[in-house]
Amino acid sequence: MEFDEVIKGRKSIRGFKSKPVSREILEEVLELAVRSPSSMNTQPWHFHIVTGKVLDNIRRENTEKNISGVAPSREIRSTLGYEGVHRERQIEVAIQLFKEMGIERDDKESRQDWVLRGFRQFDAPVAVIVTFDSNLKDDDISKFDCGAVVNGLVNAGWSKGLGAVINSQGIMQSPVVRRYANIPDDEVIMICVAMGYPDNSFPANRVISNRRPVSEVAKFIGF
Repeated sequence: MEFDEVIKGRKSIRGFKSKPVSREILEEVLELAVRSPSSMNTQPWHFHIVTGKVLDNIRRENTEKNISGVAPSREIRSTLGYEGVHRERQIEVAIQLFKEMGIERDDKESRQDWVLRGFRQFDAPVAVIVTFDSNLKDDDISKFDCGAVVNGLVNAGWSKGLGAVINSQGIMQSPVVRRYANIPDDEVIMICVAMGYPDNSFPANRVISNRRPVSEVAKFIGF
C-alpha cells in the first residue's frame, strides 16, 4: 500500500477471522513498527506476542476476575474518567458501534456481551502486549515512545492485511497477563493490541470514527 492508503484506510477492527497469523508476518510488522520515533533513540519498548493456549488462558482468567468483581489492576491507567468534549467523543464512537451491532440502549444483555468481548480482546488470534523498562516508569517520554510504537504497529499491521484494536480491557488484570505471558518484573505493562485478519462480515468493523478537521486542531503561525 501507499502511505496515504494505510493512514487513511486503517480503522479499529473488533471482529476477526479465526485464521492464524504466522510468526513471519508478525516479525515483518514489528520490523516496521520499531522504526517509530524514540526520544534520543532510547527505545524503551518490548513486545510479548501471545496466541494459542497462552492467550486463551489470559482471556479466560481476565474475564472471570473482572465479572466476579476483582478490582482492575492495570499498571498504567488514568486516575480520572473523561469529561466534557473528550467524553462526548468517546460516547459518539460507542453510539456508532452499538448502532452497527444493533444493540439498543435498554438491551443490557447485548451491552454486557460487548463488554465481555473487550475482556476477551475481541477474540483476536493474536495479542501484542507492549511493555517498557520499569526504571522509566516515572518518565513521561517513555510513555510517549510507547504510543508512537503502537501507532507504528497498527499501521504496519494494516499494510500487511492485518486489523487491530488497541485494547486495555483485555489486560485489566495485570497479574494474570504477567503470569501467563511470563513478563519480567523489570518491565511495566503499558497496553495491549489485539490483532488478526479482519472479519469483514462483523458489523462493528464498518465503523470509521470521526476525526476533527485540520482547520479545528491546527494553528499556523508565521505563514
